[in-house]
Amino acid sequence: MADRVPDLAGMRRPYGPEGLSDHDFAPTWLEQLTDWLQDAVLAGVPEPNAMVLATADEDGTPAARTVLLKALDERGLAFYTNLRSRKGRELERNPRASAVLLWLPVRRQVRVDGSVEEVETEEADAYFASRPRGSRLAALASPQSEVIESREALDRRHADLERRNHDADSIPRPPWWGGRRLVPASVEFWQGRGDRLHDRLRYRREDSGSWVLERLAP
Repeated sequence: MADRVPDLAGMRRPYGPEGLSDHDFAPTWLEQLTDWLQDAVLAGVPEPNAMVLATADEDGTPAARTVLLKALDERGLAFYTNLRSRKGRELERNPRASAVLLWLPVRRQVRVDGSVEEVETEEADAYFASRPRGSRLAALASPQSEVIESREALDRRHADLERRNHDADSIPRPPWWGGRRLVPASVEFWQGRGDRLHDRLRYRREDSGSWVLERLAP
Protein backbone atom coordinates (compact mmCIF):
# COMPACT_ATOMS: atom_id res chain seq x y z
CA MET A 1 0.00 0.00 0.00
CA ALA A 2 2.82 2.42 0.87
CA ASP A 3 4.23 2.27 -2.66
CA ARG A 4 0.87 3.46 -4.03
CA VAL A 5 0.88 6.66 -1.97
CA PRO A 6 1.97 9.65 -4.09
CA ASP A 7 5.14 11.49 -3.15
CA LEU A 8 3.36 13.97 -0.90
CA ALA A 9 6.50 15.53 0.54
CA GLY A 10 7.80 16.20 -2.97
CA MET A 11 4.65 17.91 -4.22
CA ARG A 12 5.50 21.55 -4.84
CA ARG A 13 3.75 24.05 -7.05
CA PRO A 14 5.51 27.41 -7.50
CA TYR A 15 3.33 30.46 -6.97
CA GLY A 16 3.63 33.71 -8.84
CA PRO A 17 4.93 37.08 -7.71
CA GLU A 18 1.52 38.71 -7.31
CA GLY A 19 1.18 40.08 -3.80
CA LEU A 20 -1.20 41.93 -1.52
CA SER A 21 -0.68 45.59 -0.66
CA ASP A 22 -2.26 46.97 2.49
CA HIS A 23 -2.99 50.21 0.64
CA ASP A 24 -4.89 48.46 -2.16
CA PHE A 25 -7.28 46.63 0.16
CA ALA A 26 -10.91 47.73 0.43
CA PRO A 27 -12.08 49.66 3.51
CA THR A 28 -14.18 46.72 4.72
CA TRP A 29 -13.90 42.94 4.73
CA LEU A 30 -17.24 42.70 2.89
CA GLU A 31 -16.05 44.81 -0.05
CA GLN A 32 -12.80 42.86 -0.26
CA LEU A 33 -14.50 39.47 -0.08
CA THR A 34 -17.04 40.56 -2.71
CA ASP A 35 -14.20 41.63 -5.00
CA TRP A 36 -12.36 38.33 -4.56
CA LEU A 37 -15.51 36.29 -5.10
CA GLN A 38 -16.10 38.15 -8.35
CA ASP A 39 -12.48 37.53 -9.39
CA ALA A 40 -12.95 33.80 -8.72
CA VAL A 41 -16.12 33.75 -10.83
CA LEU A 42 -14.42 35.58 -13.71
CA ALA A 43 -11.44 33.21 -13.49
CA GLY A 44 -13.77 30.23 -13.96
CA VAL A 45 -13.04 28.68 -10.55
CA PRO A 46 -15.40 25.69 -10.11
CA GLU A 47 -17.97 26.19 -7.33
CA PRO A 48 -16.49 29.53 -6.18
CA ASN A 49 -19.01 29.72 -3.34
CA ALA A 50 -17.96 26.38 -1.83
CA MET A 51 -16.48 26.76 1.64
CA VAL A 52 -15.18 24.33 4.22
CA LEU A 53 -17.09 24.88 7.45
CA ALA A 54 -15.55 23.74 10.73
CA THR A 55 -17.60 23.30 13.89
CA ALA A 56 -17.00 21.69 17.27
CA ASP A 57 -19.18 19.95 19.81
CA GLU A 58 -19.41 20.91 23.47
CA ASP A 59 -16.30 18.82 24.23
CA GLY A 60 -14.27 20.61 21.58
CA THR A 61 -14.20 17.71 19.10
CA PRO A 62 -13.94 19.34 15.66
CA ALA A 63 -15.68 18.40 12.42
CA ALA A 64 -15.33 19.94 8.97
CA ARG A 65 -17.31 19.65 5.76
CA THR A 66 -17.95 21.62 2.58
CA VAL A 67 -21.08 23.76 2.33
CA LEU A 68 -22.21 26.39 -0.18
CA LEU A 69 -22.24 30.07 0.64
CA LYS A 70 -25.71 31.26 -0.32
CA ALA A 71 -25.90 34.85 0.90
CA LEU A 72 -23.34 37.51 1.76
CA ASP A 73 -23.88 40.95 3.29
CA GLU A 74 -22.66 43.12 6.15
CA ARG A 75 -24.21 40.70 8.64
CA GLY A 76 -22.07 37.77 7.53
CA LEU A 77 -21.99 34.60 5.42
CA ALA A 78 -25.19 32.53 5.22
CA PHE A 79 -25.56 28.84 4.42
CA TYR A 80 -28.42 26.34 4.72
CA THR A 81 -28.66 22.89 6.21
CA ASN A 82 -30.71 20.22 7.91
CA LEU A 83 -30.73 21.52 11.48
CA ARG A 84 -30.74 17.94 12.79
CA SER A 85 -27.46 17.16 11.02
CA ARG A 86 -24.19 16.97 12.89
CA LYS A 87 -23.27 20.56 12.07
CA GLY A 88 -26.78 21.71 12.96
CA ARG A 89 -26.62 20.03 16.36
CA GLU A 90 -23.11 21.26 17.05
CA LEU A 91 -23.95 24.84 16.14
CA GLU A 92 -26.98 24.70 18.41
CA ARG A 93 -24.77 23.77 21.36
CA ASN A 94 -21.65 25.70 20.38
CA PRO A 95 -22.53 28.60 18.05
CA ARG A 96 -19.01 29.29 16.79
CA ALA A 97 -17.43 28.28 13.51
CA SER A 98 -14.62 28.81 11.05
CA ALA A 99 -14.94 28.75 7.26
CA VAL A 100 -12.43 28.62 4.43
CA LEU A 101 -13.02 29.56 0.79
CA LEU A 102 -10.19 28.18 -1.36
CA TRP A 103 -9.62 29.29 -4.95
CA LEU A 104 -6.51 27.38 -6.03
CA PRO A 105 -6.54 28.47 -9.70
CA VAL A 106 -5.94 32.06 -8.56
CA ARG A 107 -3.85 31.03 -5.52
CA ARG A 108 -6.16 32.68 -3.02
CA GLN A 109 -7.85 31.69 0.20
CA VAL A 110 -10.15 33.44 2.68
CA ARG A 111 -10.66 32.31 6.26
CA VAL A 112 -13.55 33.58 8.37
CA ASP A 113 -13.85 33.03 12.14
CA GLY A 114 -16.78 34.09 14.25
CA SER A 115 -20.06 33.36 15.93
CA VAL A 116 -23.11 31.78 14.30
CA GLU A 117 -26.68 33.03 14.38
CA GLU A 118 -29.97 31.86 12.92
CA VAL A 119 -31.06 33.13 9.51
CA GLU A 120 -34.45 34.85 9.72
CA THR A 121 -37.50 32.71 8.94
CA GLU A 122 -38.55 34.85 5.98
CA GLU A 123 -35.12 34.56 4.38
CA ALA A 124 -34.99 30.79 4.92
CA ASP A 125 -38.47 30.38 3.44
CA ALA A 126 -37.56 32.47 0.40
CA TYR A 127 -34.35 30.56 -0.24
CA PHE A 128 -36.02 27.16 0.16
CA ALA A 129 -38.73 28.19 -2.29
CA SER A 130 -36.05 29.21 -4.81
CA ARG A 131 -34.38 25.78 -4.80
CA PRO A 132 -35.09 23.31 -7.62
CA ARG A 133 -37.99 20.99 -6.89
CA GLY A 134 -35.72 17.95 -6.67
CA SER A 135 -33.50 19.66 -4.10
CA ARG A 136 -36.51 20.54 -1.95
CA LEU A 137 -37.70 16.94 -2.04
CA ALA A 138 -34.19 15.74 -1.22
CA ALA A 139 -34.17 17.96 1.86
CA LEU A 140 -37.34 16.20 3.01
CA ALA A 141 -36.09 12.73 2.12
CA SER A 142 -32.65 12.79 3.70
CA PRO A 143 -32.20 12.36 7.48
CA GLN A 144 -28.83 14.07 7.15
CA SER A 145 -25.91 12.61 9.14
CA GLU A 146 -27.94 9.61 10.34
CA VAL A 147 -27.02 6.02 9.51
CA ILE A 148 -29.31 4.70 6.75
CA GLU A 149 -30.04 1.19 5.53
CA SER A 150 -28.84 1.67 1.95
CA ARG A 151 -28.76 4.03 -1.01
CA GLU A 152 -31.75 2.16 -2.42
CA ALA A 153 -33.77 2.92 0.69
CA LEU A 154 -32.96 6.61 0.36
CA ASP A 155 -33.92 6.60 -3.33
CA ARG A 156 -37.22 4.89 -2.51
CA ARG A 157 -38.00 7.52 0.09
CA HIS A 158 -37.24 10.27 -2.39
CA ALA A 159 -39.37 8.63 -5.09
CA ASP A 160 -42.26 8.19 -2.65
CA LEU A 161 -42.14 11.88 -1.75
CA GLU A 162 -42.13 12.73 -5.45
CA ARG A 163 -45.26 10.64 -6.01
CA ARG A 164 -47.07 12.11 -3.02
CA ASN A 165 -46.20 15.69 -4.01
CA HIS A 166 -46.60 15.26 -7.74
CA ASP A 167 -49.53 17.67 -7.98
CA ALA A 168 -48.48 20.01 -5.19
CA ASP A 169 -48.06 23.63 -6.23
CA SER A 170 -45.38 24.20 -3.63
CA ILE A 171 -43.28 22.25 -1.17
CA PRO A 172 -43.00 24.19 2.10
CA ARG A 173 -39.77 24.36 4.06
CA PRO A 174 -39.74 21.78 6.86
CA PRO A 175 -39.18 23.21 10.36
CA TRP A 176 -35.96 21.23 10.78
CA TRP A 177 -34.31 22.79 7.73
CA GLY A 178 -33.00 26.33 7.83
CA GLY A 179 -30.16 28.78 7.57
CA ARG A 180 -27.23 29.80 9.71
CA ARG A 181 -25.10 32.92 9.37
CA LEU A 182 -21.41 33.09 10.24
CA VAL A 183 -20.89 36.53 11.81
CA PRO A 184 -17.23 37.43 11.32
CA ALA A 185 -14.90 38.38 14.14
CA SER A 186 -11.95 38.11 11.75
CA VAL A 187 -11.58 37.68 7.99
CA GLU A 188 -8.16 36.71 6.65
CA PHE A 189 -7.15 37.05 2.99
CA TRP A 190 -4.29 34.84 1.78
CA GLN A 191 -2.39 35.16 -1.48
CA GLY A 192 0.13 32.48 -2.48
CA ARG A 193 3.60 33.82 -3.30
CA GLY A 194 7.00 32.46 -4.23
CA ASP A 195 9.21 30.53 -1.79
CA ARG A 196 6.17 30.09 0.48
CA LEU A 197 6.49 33.70 1.66
CA HIS A 198 2.77 34.17 1.21
CA ASP A 199 0.81 37.35 1.94
CA ARG A 200 -1.78 37.33 4.73
CA LEU A 201 -3.94 40.34 5.53
CA ARG A 202 -6.61 40.15 8.21
CA TYR A 203 -9.57 42.32 9.11
CA ARG A 204 -10.15 41.92 12.85
CA ARG A 205 -13.05 43.30 14.88
CA GLU A 206 -11.99 44.91 18.13
CA ASP A 207 -14.00 44.94 21.35
CA SER A 208 -15.19 48.44 20.47
CA GLY A 209 -16.78 47.07 17.29
CA SER A 210 -14.36 48.84 14.95
CA TRP A 211 -12.24 46.92 12.47
CA VAL A 212 -8.48 46.96 11.99
CA LEU A 213 -6.47 45.64 9.03
CA GLU A 214 -3.22 43.88 9.95
CA ARG A 215 -0.57 41.83 8.20
CA LEU A 216 0.32 38.33 9.46
CA ALA A 217 3.52 36.41 8.91
CA PRO A 218 3.10 33.46 6.49
